[in-house]
Amino acid sequence: MTAPEPAIHVVDDDPDFRDALAWLFDSRGHPVRSWDSGQAFVQMARALQPRWTPAVVLLDIRMEPLSGLATFEALADMGCPWPVLFLTGHGDVSMAVQAVKKGAWDFLEKPFQDNELVDKVEAALTSARSDDAQLEQRLRQAMSSLSQREREVLAELLEGHYNKNIADHLGITQRTVEFHRANIFEKMGVASAVELARHMGRFRLK
Repeated sequence: MTAPEPAIHVVDDDPDFRDALAWLFDSRGHPVRSWDSGQAFVQMARALQPRWTPAVVLLDIRMEPLSGLATFEALADMGCPWPVLFLTGHGDVSMAVQAVKKGAWDFLEKPFQDNELVDKVEAALTSARSDDAQLEQRLRQAMSSLSQREREVLAELLEGHYNKNIADHLGITQRTVEFHRANIFEKMGVASAVELARHMGRFRLK
């Protein structure tokens, strides 16, 4: 039997704290995976992309050598959709506030109430699952609106081919390829072929 995908990732360099949070969320029925460093967690996320399943990250803001803020920025750079909730000490609140302004979900100051933490995480997880479902539905609708020629151009784009090569393969002009490419990007709501490939892989779109 395949183990469930973790719904919560705990990233903290304190083993006792990691174990306590893992026990807390496991007791509430949430699969948990713990990480002792930002580097290990980022490496896992990078290997997993673009097939991220909905999850929430609990991230200690003070870690060495890769801080919680640097870990958060690395996740953002790779387009990771997981909500991040920072866990902070008293002196770190201002840093956490800045992180929230940059897109983090929320933060909690240690020590905190277990129920408050669980409530915040469950709200973030509900949002992640809802956003995921809505994005997939929108992309599938966009896929169904593509013309046959646009689908042919899309297949070439996903192979990493340049406009000139696509034109040669399909027997059309490069200008026509550019026209179809722009239409595909507009319909799919993406800005680049890389972003398009990420979505296609994540939701296994065809």
